[in-house]
Order: sequence, then C-alpha cells, then structure tokens
Amino acid sequence: MGLAQYAIVAVRDQWGVLHDGNINGEYATKEAAFESAAAAASLAIRDGHEVHVSVPGREEERTA
Repeated sequence: MGLAQYAIVAVRDQWGVLHDGNINGEYATKEAAFESAAAAASLAIRDGHEVHVSVPGREEERTA
C-alpha cells in the first residue's frame, strides 16, 4: 500500500487539509481541520496505508 499524507494548513482566516496536492474544506478552527484529517487518516489506515498527519505549531500558524 501507499503513503497517505495529511497536512493542516492556513487558508486565509480559516484552515484546510492538504492531501494529494489539494486543499480540502474550510474549517473555522485548526482543531476542526485536524478532526477531519484524522477521520480520513483512519480510513486510509483501514485500507492498509502508512499515514502521516502534520499540524503546525503556533509560531507557524499564519505564515503559510
């Protein structure tokens, strides 16, 4: 199986989930974006993929 990577990224004044080169969703909080990525990651794990989830710290939040 492959590698499924999910990165929480700033999108204007909201948050999104970067996966396969596309930013999915617009979430009001970083935590909501993480919950969405975690749900997708759970499905990828079930399918046998290696999974990486990345969430920026406070210093990195609004520099993207």
